[in-house]
Amino acid sequence: MSSPKQLKVGMVGGGGGAFFAHPHQKAIHLDGTRRVVAGALRTRPEAALEDAANWPYPIQGYGSFAAMIDAQANLPESERLDYVVVVTPNFAHFAPALKAVEAGIPVFCEKPLTLNHHEAVQLKAAVEKANVPFAVAHTYLGHWSSRLSRHIVCSGLLGDVRWVDASYQQGWLAGKAEESGMQQAEWRTDPKRSGASNCGGDIGTHALMQLRYVTGLDVSKVSARLEVFVAGRSLDDHFTTYCELSNGGKALVRASQIAIGHKNDLSIEVNGSQGTLIWKQEEPEAVRILLPGQPDRVYWRGEVAGNDGFLGDLPEDLMAEPTLPSGHGEAFHDALGRLHRDFETDVRAYNAGQSFSCDGSKYANVEDGRIGLAFIDAAVSSSAADGSWMTLAAE
Repeated sequence: MSSPKQLKVGMVGGGGGAFFAHPHQKAIHLDGTRRVVAGALRTRPEAALEDAANWPYPIQGYGSFAAMIDAQANLPESERLDYVVVVTPNFAHFAPALKAVEAGIPVFCEKPLTLNHHEAVQLKAAVEKANVPFAVAHTYLGHWSSRLSRHIVCSGLLGDVRWVDASYQQGWLAGKAEESGMQQAEWRTDPKRSGASNCGGDIGTHALMQLRYVTGLDVSKVSARLEVFVAGRSLDDHFTTYCELSNGGKALVRASQIAIGHKNDLSIEVNGSQGTLIWKQEEPEAVRILLPGQPDRVYWRGEVAGNDGFLGDLPEDLMAEPTLPSGHGEAFHDALGRLHRDFETDVRAYNAGQSFSCDGSKYANVEDGRIGLAFIDAAVSSSAADGSWMTLAAE
């Protein structure tokens, strides 16, 4: 039996030294079943074509995302893009994602989904109308240990979820990095390019998504404080929300970019009626389980077996995922590669005219992205109203 053809991927954004194009291209190429073949890498056509010509390997350059997407209709079916990756700043997610979806091309989009909730609602409607696979790049869901955590909590092994502390701490914006010429800081602290919240939109949405994914619960309303610690900033660099969960439990979803010494310190602690789960992104190989009257348990990726007195039977698809042997650490690129691998499954089904899931169990989907923007809107409104409780908007 011959190997399946490689999926062809187009990239929107990623030129000019942009950071996140490089993890994506590594993740895309990780399995040898996908490859980047085209790119509209910059907003200025001349720069876009120049960057494409200087890409580390040959790709077809386009002067704009519109030109790249429009060109697909004139190509033989075997040469068309199978999906598009959007790695632009927040304000430039909506237009290329919408155009690709309306052209029937699946999209893998960076987070947050769009600049605001209104755009997110529009994009979700377009995805549902076109019925195409759509992923939002919440990379940390791709850690195998995140998926084990989800299985443990959603299977009820910790009992009822009472309290969750989901946090993401960084220190890179403790000074005025946006005035030093740092591109990543410049656009994140600019409301026109970042949206209504810097810290909340950039990393608070990761903490929210980790909570929702691991517990299977939603945040129904929030009481929030968005704070600016570095003088002269227009947007928050510290973000704290007290949340009510859909099951009646409570949670903190918090983030900071002024916590000196912290790098990418995403963590979640779930306190259930029968036990506690702890997971840390900077120690992604381990899931810690604390049970009353028992020694603490640490489950290491690659060394997990079912029916051990706590875990029951484990899902075949979880245990069958390709992983490095235990002791050889998986990390960020592996997690992002796992998301692209699962997205590939749905894209191949879509190309074959078959049904696909895109249900949020393997990667964040367009509804997850919309909820992230509704969460930010509610937090911004709550903070402006001195922490008053705000309900997350429905569509």
